[in-house]
Amino acid sequence: MDEKWQKSFPVSWDQFHRDARALAWRLSAAGPFHAVVAITRGGLVPAAVVARELGIRVVETVGVASYDYEKQGEITVLKTISPDIVGKNQGAGVLIVDDLVDTGNTAKVVREMMPKAHFATVYAKPQGRPLVDTFVTEVSQDTWIYLPWDMELQFKAPIGDKATA
Repeated sequence: MDEKWQKSFPVSWDQFHRDARALAWRLSAAGPFHAVVAITRGGLVPAAVVARELGIRVVETVGVASYDYEKQGEITVLKTISPDIVGKNQGAGVLIVDDLVDTGNTAKVVREMMPKAHFATVYAKPQGRPLVDTFVTEVSQDTWIYLPWDMELQFKAPIGDKATA
């Protein structure tokens, strides 16, 4: 892991689902929204939960790549947003959803596409926090968030087991 990540924050599927529902609850007073735009790939899961909870049937994606697992790289737009979603009003009434905002680089790129959209993330770090309208949990900048789709379960020997220690 990159040395800038001093802490880890593992998130289970149950916890992520609870946090995504909490995000929907916070967003319920911010709408109405006529569409959700998920930033792929991390925003797909929370966008599905939020869209379900808020009764939004139009779900679009924008493909932005910036991470290669543990290292952040250049921003690449892989897929743009449909002009039907952006509309003539620069994204007003559209909800953008991502799993987290870290440095804010991805958020800046998507914000430029739809400056009047409402931007929401489940998790936020201080550097990217100003670009987000709504979030659930803030973590320190030096924390790596292990999201459930990036982990697998494996056996861990008990602390007192001398044979495997």
